[in-house]
Amino acid sequence: MTTLTILPSGKTTEFTAGTNLLKAILDAGEKLVSKCGGEAKCGACHLFVTEGRKGISKMTPAENAKLDTIVGIGSKSRLACQITLLGTEPVTVELLGAMSG
Repeated sequence: MTTLTILPSGKTTEFTAGTNLLKAILDAGEKLVSKCGGEAKCGACHLFVTEGRKGISKMTPAENAKLDTIVGIGSKSRLACQITLLGTEPVTVELLGAMSG
C-alpha cells in the first residue's frame, strides 16, 4: 500500500495498487463529481496531479481528447475516472473548485 494525499483538504489515505483514483477520492470521503460514469465524456472529474505522476497510469486517447475540450487545463491535468493508481509511489492530487466539495 501507498498513500494518496488530496488537496486542498490535506486528507491522506492509503490505497492498493490497481485502485481507480476517482473511487479512492470518493472512498476517502471527498466530493468529486462524475456525470458520465467514468467514461471520460464529461470532464467533471478534472483535477491536477501535483506529485507522484510516475505512480499513476498513462493517459488514454479518450482522456486526452476530453482534456482538449476543457478550459483551464495544464500539464498536471488529468481525469480522475481514467487514472489507475499503480502503488509505486505516493500520489498527491488537487481537487479543483467548482466540481469538488
